[in-house]
Order: sequence, then structure tokens, then C-alpha cells
Amino acid sequence: MDLATLTPLVVKAIPLVLKASILLTVFTLGLQTSIDDVLSLLRRPSLLLRSLLAMSVVMPLVALALDAAFKFRPAVEIALVALALSPVPPVLPKKELKAGGSSSYGFGLLVIAGLFAIVFVPLALEVVERVFSVPLQLSPGQVAQIILLTVLAPLGLGVLFKSVAPTLAERIARPLSLVATVLLLAGALPILFTKWPAMISLIGNGTLAAIVVFILVGLTAGHLLGGPDPADRTVLALSTASRHPGVALAIVSANFPQAKLVLPAVLLYLIMGAILTIPYLKWRKSKTQVLD
Repeated sequence: MDLATLTPLVVKAIPLVLKASILLTVFTLGLQTSIDDVLSLLRRPSLLLRSLLAMSVVMPLVALALDAAFKFRPAVEIALVALALSPVPPVLPKKELKAGGSSSYGFGLLVIAGLFAIVFVPLALEVVERVFSVPLQLSPGQVAQIILLTVLAPLGLGVLFKSVAPTLAERIARPLSLVATVLLLAGALPILFTKWPAMISLIGNGTLAAIVVFILVGLTAGHLLGGPDPADRTVLALSTASRHPGVALAIVSANFPQAKLVLPAVLLYLIMGAILTIPYLKWRKSKTQVLD
């Protein structure tokens, strides 16, 4: 079964519903933060450098090492590298806050990692192209458009709304968050249902093991490089293990438009990421409660 078997109206509505969910989620996050929170990471250069090291150096090297060590299907190889080069996903700070992570660090990293990706992703693709002799490209403008629409614009509007009407912002944050969750489920479930057979077909030949290793190394590297503050460790661990699927899919669509199994591979990564981070989240919550 494919998405084409669904009614044309549903097929057209699914991407719009998912986009609306992301916009609402990030806007809601903006309602709970401030400009000072967003810019706070710039005042912590050591943590900023360690964050970029974990996300933009360690994870691409891990992806390339996994690709070299195992004979994956091309779709899996492409997906791992694309995910490793992608920045923080826009909905991640919500999970980080629930786990006891630092709100200012989470929001600051979301913005700075997104801005950094505008320059980093095209340059990293050029390096990979030279090393592996595979033509790759994604312009800074394409990355900037994704970051602007999924991170900067909705977050900025939320911060602005809070500064103008703080009481109203506090009142509507939770209802909007619930609406965003409903929209996410409404948009994601049909895709998971139709792509499930393709996802199952990718399991084997080390694919699932590689995704698990990729996520666990991300959690470990971020936790270790997060520094002495437990809240910072939580944020960087989740940020290193979690990548922006929109940027990853943009990399793939710009360079490998015929790679039909990449979306199922990315979906498999998202599902495994959600599962594998549960024990870590519970552990960090328990640590926070002990400290409190």
C-alpha cells in the first residue's frame, strides 16, 4: 500500500497537517521562552563549542564509520549520513524540558544549531563529495528556508507574542500544545501505516543495529560533552542523538531523488529514537528529582 492509494485530498492534507503541527509546537515553545533564553548559549562559548563538536563532528564520523563497517542498502547509508549532518529537530526542546533539561540551553541550541547548519551542511556535503567521489549538493538557501519555516519564524513569533501579552501567552500555551499533538498524530499515523512494509524490509543486514548504535553513541557523546551541569548534559545528549528529519530528507531529495527507501529509513530512525531515549529520559528525571 502507498500514499497514492489514499484519496487525493488526504494525500495533499497530510504534509499540511504535519507542517501545522510543527509550527504550532515551536510557536508554543516560543510562548514559554524569552530572547535572553535564546541568546544565552552565546555567553557560554565552551559549552557552545562542545555542543557543535558532539553534533557536527562526532555524529558525522559515526555515520561514516558505520557505512564503512557494514554493507547497508544505499538508502540506509544515505539516511545515516543525511541525519548526522542535520541540526536539532524543532520539537526537541519540549522533550528536553520534560526530562529536566535547561530551557535556555535547549532553546539557544535549537536556534544556533539551525543557523550553523545553513553554512555547515553545504560545506560538509562538499567534503563528503570529495572523499567518496559522489556528487552532492544542497544550497545554503535551501537549508535556510527549512530552518526559517520550522524553527526561527514560529519560535520568534512565540517569543514576540509572550513579550507583548505574557498572561495570554501562558494561558494559551497548553491548549495549543494539545492541538499540535493531535495534528502530529493525524499526519504521522497515515504515513507510518503506508510505509510500514518498507520499514520492515529495511530491518536486517545490520540496519537496525546501526540505527541503534547511532542513537546510543549520540546520547553517550552528548552526555559526556555536556559538562558538569546535569541539565546541560540532558539537553546535549538528546540534541546529539536527535536530528532534524526535514533537513535530512531535503539532502536526500536534492541528491538522490530516486531513493524511495530513504523516507522509511528515516521513519525507522525516528521510531527507534523515541524508544531508545525513554530509559535515558527516565534516568535523567530521577536524577533531577534527587537533586531537588
